[in-house]
Amino acid sequence: MAYVSTHQFTARQKRYLRIKRFLDLLLAIILLVPASIIMLFFIIWIRLESKGAAIFRQRRPGYHQKIFTMYKLRSMRVETRDKNGRALTDQERMTVSGRVARKTSIDELPQLINIIKGEMSFIGPRPFLINDLGTYSKEQLIRFDVLPGMSSWTSIHGRANQSIESKYNHEIYYVNNISLKLDMEIFIKTVALVFSQKDVEDHVTEGRIAAEIIEDKK
Repeated sequence: MAYVSTHQFTARQKRYLRIKRFLDLLLAIILLVPASIIMLFFIIWIRLESKGAAIFRQRRPGYHQKIFTMYKLRSMRVETRDKNGRALTDQERMTVSGRVARKTSIDELPQLINIIKGEMSFIGPRPFLINDLGTYSKEQLIRFDVLPGMSSWTSIHGRANQSIESKYNHEIYYVNNISLKLDMEIFIKTVALVFSQKDVEDHVTEGRIAAEIIEDKK
């Protein structure tokens, strides 16, 4: 069934969303070259440390619930089960390079490609899993009326210590109040969190069995 939006943005918000897309594209292009140098270093480190592709691809629901492939630097070993068939936890699968990449948010840099492709924004609701579709209330579906982001209103409010329901509700506030001022607040606080290395990891898959998460490992 096609997604039907019921949310009404103000005229000012509609203008800002058009400007926001232009600024996203411009900044992503500017950052792509220096980011590529950093990513190359980590790609080599990841490949030396464990087998498998260095770029992790995962299908996530984005704008109007359209499924897209989100890119990240791989931070875990590709094996999801041990030799006895037991599902491995995230901590058991985590690599040294992956731990460093997550602590510094460098694992998110490949999403600059998603931004250039128009699938993501620098700021917006974090794209959760396909598995979560169907769990949102009517009010929480508002998150799909804007592009998902590399950082979000949830991210700067202690995302590692929030319930899924709380994260959903933070995004309701964000979409209802979307503006340049709010995005700048999120951007500045995100940069501060990255440098402090506090609560910067994406815990979307926490508590889930790795083998049950819909992944694209091509």
